[in-house]
Amino acid sequence: MKKILVTGCSGYIGSHLCHLLSGTYEIHGLDIKPPKVKIDKFYNLDIRYSVDELAEEQYDAVIHLAALVNVSESEKDPIDYYLTNTFGTMGLLHIIDTPNFIFASTGAAEGCMSAYGVSKRAGEDVVRQLAKQRFMEYTIFRFYNVIGSGGFEPTNPDGLFYNLIKSMETGEFNIYGYDYDESPDGTCVRDYVHVMEICEALKLAIEKPSNKIECLGHGIGHTVKDMVTRFMFVNDCDFLINLKDRRPGDLPVSVLKEVSPYMKNLYSLDDLLKVDNK
Repeated sequence: MKKILVTGCSGYIGSHLCHLLSGTYEIHGLDIKPPKVKIDKFYNLDIRYSVDELAEEQYDAVIHLAALVNVSESEKDPIDYYLTNTFGTMGLLHIIDTPNFIFASTGAAEGCMSAYGVSKRAGEDVVRQLAKQRFMEYTIFRFYNVIGSGGFEPTNPDGLFYNLIKSMETGEFNIYGYDYDESPDGTCVRDYVHVMEICEALKLAIEKPSNKIECLGHGIGHTVKDMVTRFMFVNDCDFLINLKDRRPGDLPVSVLKEVSPYMKNLYSLDDLLKVDNK
């Protein structure tokens, strides 16, 4: 049985991924919080600091999800994003022994309009350079907007799905930016993908690394306003929509141009928006 390290194993994507991989692989996890699912070994470590405990381990593949991912926060505290997303990746690669490194990046790395996008783009460069030097295989996945529920709630307070679920309790939802010329209704346009579609792509890369950047999205854009109103319909709920000023670092449009072969269309739009924590 292959041994896999999943960093960020306790997060939104990490929890779904560990659940998916369980039983097929020996799973070791690394995070600053305890895992939500049963795994074979857990390291309570912060990638911004020493991860020397991993030096004695050898992994068939490493899936590096651990990161800071809040766009607006990255504009306020860019240094912490570089330390985590760029230098944290460097530190992990310096210690780790693996023939296959799978790096979770973001669609924001293409436009680099935020410190988050810049830090992730730099992380991509680190992975590619070291892979070349070590003859290590790799896959860089640029995730577009990850939503959906497969048993674990989202953890990014900057994310659409996190705030939609929260709005079911608070009774209101804030849309940031309502006057973008590039949008049919003035709100940002995004390419949304289900968290389990992301996990299936990550699983595939364990056995079939591509040695290049793979963009995970559907190539279809939906406005934030459309997604919010559709969420209310799908989950039979209602809340007030507040239109707020734009946030720094937000792209008007972020839609995938070319769909990766790793991307499988497994869910409908309603499936993406349905709250299901069973």
